[in-house]
Amino acid sequence: MDKVSLEAVARNQLERAAMTSSGRSAQTVYGGHAYVLRQTVIALTSGITLDEHENPGEATVQVLIGRVRLIAGDVSWEGRTGALIVVPPMRHSLEAMEDAAVLLTVAKIGSTPEE
Repeated sequence: MDKVSLEAVARNQLERAAMTSSGRSAQTVYGGHAYVLRQTVIALTSGITLDEHENPGEATVQVLIGRVRLIAGDVSWEGRTGALIVVPPMRHSLEAMEDAAVLLTVAKIGSTPEE
C-alpha cells in the first residue's frame, strides 16, 4: 500500500507553479494512462485558468488549498479549501481565484484496466 501526503504535494506544486511562466504545475499521485482511475494534484497561481476542455470521464475536483471557480457553459461553481465539486459531463474550465491546489479525480468512461 502506498501513502501520499496531499497537503505536502499541494504545497510543493504551488511552489513549482509560482516559478513557472504558465503559473501552473501538476503531479499525478495515483493511476495514469493504464488505469481507469487517475488522481492528479493541480496547482494554479491566482488568476490562472485552465482553458475550456472536454470532460474525459466522471470527475471531481477537491480543493486542497485556496479558492477556484469551475465554469461549464453559463453555470459556475466556486469552491474553497475542503470543497468537492462534481465536474459536469460537458466542456468546462477551471480558474484560480487565489493561489490554489486541487485534487482532480477522473474515472475514464469506457476504460478498463490493462492486465
